[in-house]
Order: sequence, then structure tokens, then C-alpha cells
Amino acid sequence: MSRAGSRIADLAALAVAGLVGLPFLLALAISLLSPDAYLAREPALWPPRFDNYARALEAAPFGRYLFNSLLVAGAVTVGSLATSILAAYACARLEFEGRDGAFLVIVATLLIPSHVTLIPNYLTMAALDLVDSYAALVLPSLGSGFVTFFLRQQFRNLPREYDEAALVDGASRLAILWRIVVPLSRPAIAAMAIFQFLSEWTSFLWPLIVTTSAEMRTLETGLAALYDVAIDDGIVSWPVVMAGAVLVMAPGLLVFALAERHLARGVAVGLAR
Repeated sequence: MSRAGSRIADLAALAVAGLVGLPFLLALAISLLSPDAYLAREPALWPPRFDNYARALEAAPFGRYLFNSLLVAGAVTVGSLATSILAAYACARLEFEGRDGAFLVIVATLLIPSHVTLIPNYLTMAALDLVDSYAALVLPSLGSGFVTFFLRQQFRNLPREYDEAALVDGASRLAILWRIVVPLSRPAIAAMAIFQFLSEWTSFLWPLIVTTSAEMRTLETGLAALYDVAIDDGIVSWPVVMAGAVLVMAPGLLVFALAERHLARGVAVGLAR
């Protein structure tokens, strides 16, 4: 690519990044306004009002919401990776009757909109008396067709000579998986872990449906509850709500910023192979 083409590509990427980051910057700017400044026709952006964050923390138990989100996102990430790694290994490295059909069923789940499964999942949790519990938040997400598909492609491209040599040495299939296949696929697995964590972190509809008490809310549903309590003289205090939104977005942005290199490397390795 020529220097001019490279500059155009950089400018285009910068413009897209600006559009993507604009909602966050707007929320940050509103969160630093006083209620009067927000309602003014020409709001004064200085001095910033950091007390909106204190009011948001007082209006809703964000500490509890943060704990719930961390617990649920962490459990779903670990559980879905465990099941997906096992399924991907079976579909990629083992020979058994019906393997390709089983993989097609897994891929077919990617064509089902998540909203279609809300009612069946809720009825299942209700029948098991698990509504408004951590189990209800975690169990329906312990299997991921996308993660299984991605890791299966990664596992298929590893040399089979490793498996054959390990089998000659007396290693079991599980030992081959955990001692050879998984270490060689760490970038791809790390990328899927980050993807799964961020996906569950931003989940809103299922936690909203399956939880009924304030103690079980996650950050996303807790932010919706903040809308009902951040009221001044009958008017929603949007600076306080935006302060809560920034608090909700900040951990996810931090995780992405710290793990962005691993995510890009894992996806690149998976696509290259």
C-alpha cells in the first residue's frame, strides 16, 4: 500500500473509532454536568461535577451489582470454555460415527436468535425452581456454538503427529488435550475467553427476565433501576444516570484495553490457519 493509501486508511480508521467512541464521550460529558447546567440551553462544561458519581453510588448498590457481574461473567467464561474445548476437540481430533452430524447441529445453533430461547430457558429455570439465582444466570450460557466452532477450526490445523506420538507414549486422549492441544492453542483460547467475558458482561435481557430481587441484579440491569431512583423534583437526573452508565462501562473498557492485544492475536492466529 502506498503512503497516501496508508494515510487514508488511518484517517478512515480514526473516523470510525471516533464514531464508536462518541456515545461514551457524550455520556462522560453529561455525567460531569450539574442538573441545572444539563437543562440549560447552553450548558457550561466547567467546572466538572464529580458528585454525580457519588450520588449514583448512593442511589444504587453498585458494589453488589459489580460482584454479581464479575461472578456470573467469570463462571460463564470458565464453564463455556470447558465445554467448548471438549466439544471442539471431539469434533476436530476424534473419529466416531455421527461426528460431522453433531458438529452441524452445533453450527446450526448459531442460526437461532437468542431471543427465541428466552421463554424455553425461563420455563426450564422456573421448573427447576432456580429463578432469581446465580444458577439461572449461569447455566443457560454454559455452551457456546460460536466458541466451539472457532476452537474446532484451530484444533483441526494442529499437526496430528503430536497426537500419534503421545498415543505411542501411552498418553490418554484427555492428557493429549490438556498437555498438547490446549497449550498450542492458547492465543485462540484467550481470544475466546475475552470475547465470552465481554459478551456476558454486557448481557441485559436475560438477567432482567430471570432475576426479581435487587440483590441478584447485574450492572446492566442495575443501571436500568437507577433510572427509576435518580429523580429530582419529578425529573430524571440524567447526569446521575450517565454517571452510573460510565461506572458500568468502565470495567468492560478496562478489560478490553488490557486484553486487546491477546484478542487481536488470537483472532489473527485462528483466521490465518
